[in-house]
Amino acid sequence: MTQAAAIYGSTGSRLSTIPFSHPDRVPAQRNIRRAWHHFWEFKKDKEKTSEVFRFFEHLPWLDMPERVRNFLSTDHGKYVFETEPFLPDILDDHEMLRREYPAGSLAHEYCDYMEREGLSAAGLVAEYDDFRGERPRLDDQIEWYADRLRDTHDLLHLLTTIGRDTLGEQALGAFVFKQRPSHGHLILGYAGAAVIKANVKTKAPVMRAIHDCKQAGKACEPIAEQSIRELLAMTIDEARAFLNIQPVAWYQKCQSIWAEEGIDPLKILANDAKASIYRKDTVPSPDELSRGPSVFAMDDKSASENAPGEDAETPRERA
Repeated sequence: MTQAAAIYGSTGSRLSTIPFSHPDRVPAQRNIRRAWHHFWEFKKDKEKTSEVFRFFEHLPWLDMPERVRNFLSTDHGKYVFETEPFLPDILDDHEMLRREYPAGSLAHEYCDYMEREGLSAAGLVAEYDDFRGERPRLDDQIEWYADRLRDTHDLLHLLTTIGRDTLGEQALGAFVFKQRPSHGHLILGYAGAAVIKANVKTKAPVMRAIHDCKQAGKACEPIAEQSIRELLAMTIDEARAFLNIQPVAWYQKCQSIWAEEGIDPLKILANDAKASIYRKDTVPSPDELSRGPSVFAMDDKSASENAPGEDAETPRERA
């Protein structure tokens, strides 16, 4: 008998006591109009995490219950479900992580990153609870999986090297599209890049960066389905190799160009970013951006044809 089978086959296991789908759970539905409204609110202030939750609520991953059922039908899925009931309890216990995992491990890198950024997994949970308001939590297996999608967000920022700037949040959404295929991720990525392109005076190839991150993410293993405890024991390079995380060179090229242009990527489209980096024309409205596909169009050549390098034509030259 495997370790997983021993756990989930025991009396009182979580899988035997927690329902797959709560009887009050309502099937998810799309509402593009409302999603677009919340995207625009998030555009005004990237720290309004609740607007992102609302955005994805209206552009949900409709097949997620089927994915959860398939995952939890495997021995590995059952093992993860039994041994990692709530990730913030693990991820926010920095004293335990530093004590139980060796120096140089992802656990230590993660603690350093979260402390440097002033973040916590519990903080993201609190943002989500604020968004949920008076609606009760539905404690079922689907909710557990959805929690892991949320709670691994900052760990993915660290592993992918995609930052928490405005473009970074959009790029990470495109990166994870394959492992959580809500089209909201692509809309957030490409529409957000289109807003930057339309309003910021920069030569940074923001649309290409989103496309590159989407392509890079195709090979990445779904992090929500991994044993996070085992991942934390690896070095960061081992974890990237294990998950098959590919480089995001065009996103990094944008950061380099912004450094040359004197633009703070954290202030792009933020309320405190002033006129020096913005175009003088009017900021496009959601209706204007949604009228046609041209604003989302990629260059004729894909990013893979001219990846950044010493011999390649630079995005600055192509912009």
